[in-house]
Amino acid sequence: MKRIGVFCFLLAFTLPALALAQTERPSTGQKTEEAGEHKEESPASGWAWANFVLLAGGLGYLTAKKAGPYFQSRSVAIRKNLLESQEILADAEARMAAVEQRLARLNADIEALRAEAMAENEAAIAQTQQLAATATAKIQARAEQEIANASRSARLELKRYSATLALQAAERKIRARITPKDQDALIAAFSERLDHPASRAQSSV
Repeated sequence: MKRIGVFCFLLAFTLPALALAQTERPSTGQKTEEAGEHKEESPASGWAWANFVLLAGGLGYLTAKKAGPYFQSRSVAIRKNLLESQEILADAEARMAAVEQRLARLNADIEALRAEAMAENEAAIAQTQQLAATATAKIQARAEQEIANASRSARLELKRYSATLALQAAERKIRARITPKDQDALIAAFSERLDHPASRAQSSV
């Protein structure tokens, strides 16, 4: 703001001098009439031009003196802004690369979790099938054992029933073949057998 004020101040002094120099130039029609007057006013016009030259020189000097550092500072500021912009851009690109890397890792982690879940699912299915096969084998073995035991019991029961039937058939045959005389003889023989042990006991006493 100070530099702009100085520049405006110099312009305020320079413009009137320029206007004065323009007004003091004689026209073509007035050259012949005011030739004498022009010679008399030449010191004033020379002083105006000298003033203009001094003001222009001062303005140029101040402009060169102030504009150089100003533009240099502006150049430094622009370079600084460019460097900051480049740093911000590099930072943004680095962050973007980090985000992309994280996304890539996230995709890899998702694929790894999916593969692990599939492996665990397959392992669980295999374990379930193995347990089912083991349980089926145990049930089948138990059923076969029970069938074998039932078959054995049925065979024993059949043998007993067959033996009972055979005894009953033999008894019927024996009864059919024994006559009343044979029955009396058997009874008598049985009675004698019972009597002989009694007589032996008496003789021993």
